[in-house]
Amino acid sequence: MNAPDLRGNPTGTASNAARDHAERALWRMMSFYGDPLADLDAAAQADPAWAMPHMMKAGFLLSLTEPAEVAAAAALLDAARERERSCTPRERAHLDALSQVLEGRWAAACRSWDALLIEHPRDALALQWAHLWDFYRGDTAALRQRPARALPEWDESDPLYSYVLALHAFGLEESNLYPQAEDAGRRALQINPRVPWAVHAVAHVMEMQGRFDEGAAWLRQQQSVWAEGNGFARHLWWHKALFRLEVLDHAGVLRLVDTQLSGPVLEITLHRLDAASLLWRLHLVDQDVQGHARALVAGWPLDDANAGFYAFNDLHAMAALLVAGEPGRAESWLARCAQRAMAADDARRVNHQMAREIGLPLMRGLLAFTRGDADGAVDLMHPVRALAHRFGGSHAQRDLIDQTLIAASARGSRRSLGRALLNERQLAKPATPLTRHWIERVGRPEAARA
Repeated sequence: MNAPDLRGNPTGTASNAARDHAERALWRMMSFYGDPLADLDAAAQADPAWAMPHMMKAGFLLSLTEPAEVAAAAALLDAARERERSCTPRERAHLDALSQVLEGRWAAACRSWDALLIEHPRDALALQWAHLWDFYRGDTAALRQRPARALPEWDESDPLYSYVLALHAFGLEESNLYPQAEDAGRRALQINPRVPWAVHAVAHVMEMQGRFDEGAAWLRQQQSVWAEGNGFARHLWWHKALFRLEVLDHAGVLRLVDTQLSGPVLEITLHRLDAASLLWRLHLVDQDVQGHARALVAGWPLDDANAGFYAFNDLHAMAALLVAGEPGRAESWLARCAQRAMAADDARRVNHQMAREIGLPLMRGLLAFTRGDADGAVDLMHPVRALAHRFGGSHAQRDLIDQTLIAASARGSRRSLGRALLNERQLAKPATPLTRHWIERVGRPEAARA
């Protein structure tokens, strides 16, 4: 007889061993400790008729945003459909949502998970996956609201409660509710010290509030939690480098790039785009990082299958190519991304709309900036700034757009825009050394009139 999982959600297996392996894999997905695939293989072996391990493997592969994994994910979903007779309605809802993700219908998939969570608010897998695809498509309201709807149905004694609370903390931060976000993140770590997503949420708060010394100290204090054996470590090293960049410690940033964000440790595109982000920001403040960028693009698969797969990743690949001094390859990359975004047969894909409305103008803006057309870069990038949250990523990641606009305004004739952006920045957080650097470059109103 089939039994529920640890949170009372109905399952399609009678095997305790299969459920235990799947629970371990779920914890790995939410904590980023280790690879869940081996656990899911063990679950499938314990109950070959259970569809859920195949679905969980497919969802994990799709969440990497790697085109090379799509065929394997599709085959796994086919295997799940072959076992659909054993599925509960909850598990069929997961299968429907993942099928929508595979088709590029990310918003529809999140709506499916929302409906599932109304009936099963303690479905941690639905919360985790919907959170990731909210993030990829920039739905900040859902990042905050979905965990908030579910959390009152949870109990702190549940081993995954702290991870769900960390999801809520990040959603609060992306909604600019910084004190509440920090409280939630710290509380998650009080309940369970091994929650890297909570460390991450608090680091984001400190980044957005200009607390660069405190942020660096925070990550150092928590380093034993996230630095070893955790798939999220690359991104948290990126955050540590951002705090160094904010104080114009360019040598410190490059040390982190060399030791933590280069070479074979960059296993997936999500790692590479963090490296590209840092190199572009260093490039904006006139640091020579061309050699680093060349090494980065040499290990980045930038073929036709990757071009246009996810607009957020595409922009960072473009930045890396430009810093590497390869404008010809960058133009070719842009053309291939544009061709895919305009494909009529893919019109329903969320990514294609993101690319057309936001990604492609931003990529063209980076190209114009690199060509020395600073005003052209502003004309291309500034109109989409207000829409950029729909492009995916976090506030901290999308700050690349503002920093590029400020740099372009300093190099061209749009000084007034640069000052406006810096005014906004200074009201959001105290003026850091990096902000003061840009104030000097953009100039004050009197200097501009002279």
